[in-house]
Amino acid sequence: MADSTVFTAIRRDLHRIPEVGFKEFKTQQYLLNYISSLPSDRIEVKTWRTGIFVKVSGSSPSKLIGYRADIDGLPIPEETGFSFASQHEGFMHACGHDFHMSIALGVLTYFVHNQVQDDLLFIFQPAEEGPGGAKEMLETDIMREWKPDMIMGLHIAPEYPVGTVAVKEGVLFANSSELFIDLKGKGGHAAYPHQTNDMVVAACSLVTQLQTIVSRNINPFDTAVVTIGKISGGTVQNIIAEKARLEGTIRTYTAESMDKAKTRIEQLVEGIRAGYQCEAVIDYGSGYYMVYNDEKLTREFMDWAAAEPGINLVECDAAMTAEDFGFMLKEIPGFMFWLGVNSEFGLHHAKLNPDEEAIGTAISVLTKYMNLIGN
Repeated sequence: MADSTVFTAIRRDLHRIPEVGFKEFKTQQYLLNYISSLPSDRIEVKTWRTGIFVKVSGSSPSKLIGYRADIDGLPIPEETGFSFASQHEGFMHACGHDFHMSIALGVLTYFVHNQVQDDLLFIFQPAEEGPGGAKEMLETDIMREWKPDMIMGLHIAPEYPVGTVAVKEGVLFANSSELFIDLKGKGGHAAYPHQTNDMVVAACSLVTQLQTIVSRNINPFDTAVVTIGKISGGTVQNIIAEKARLEGTIRTYTAESMDKAKTRIEQLVEGIRAGYQCEAVIDYGSGYYMVYNDEKLTREFMDWAAAEPGINLVECDAAMTAEDFGFMLKEIPGFMFWLGVNSEFGLHHAKLNPDEEAIGTAISVLTKYMNLIGN
């Protein structure tokens, strides 16, 4: 078993240099430097943008087993007070991708020194937080050549104690889409509202209407969220706003409900366009497909984990969080699981403080299971 203290130190190194999607230049170089220190007789390394593919050859392969880790950080100013806090002002590994990378390196190191029969592919994926790297990686010539027969991944879970593996068959994470709506009318003096088309009023009306989508258009037995998290419009208090912008998110349990929600949004925006005699433009930004865990592969993993000493298996509920690993699971059978890290503060919080003991736990879980299925 690889020494987990080494990978705890690596996690801290990576925590210092968070970078956002497709700008993970220091991160990629750090990973490549470490990978280059490993024995090279059984590994092939290929890069794509800021991502990395590492293939480890097996002794008599009959399949290719994939493992994916995401590598980007978030534009969140860190407030942890760590001695190894972010050196990139305004950015932080606030979603645990520093954990994900160090765990993947630990598992990779183990299998470089302990060969199994099947080939293994480690994918270090950029831009999970946005604009999304998984779908583009799938479309590369590298992935066409090295397409796994199955694939796995994990995500840290602050709410679970260390030693917990939480997972379920079927939908684990929701479908998601960003939502941006720009309205443009006619501004003017506040004393002459009849000569204007007020986009603050239009925006407020639209926000209220959007709240009817989940309550009146989505099947009550399904699950969906339409949230407007930001409104901007106007300049000063005595000028009627010419422009307004709504920014939000859509999350649904099924792909059908995502289509339904978008159709209804477009209908409501068309009503605003006509009713307020304004221009209206919708941009869905980045969208992620649901994380759907293959029933057979997930059940096999759950049965193994339930009988394995030191693992507390939890059969969890689906979450409305989103992960672009869903694109990979759409094309390749596999699963993702939650890894308990016992943090008082949650994902995307400026004070996220995962317990580093979970790094060793995850390396142990993955090496044992991949040994089992790779031989």
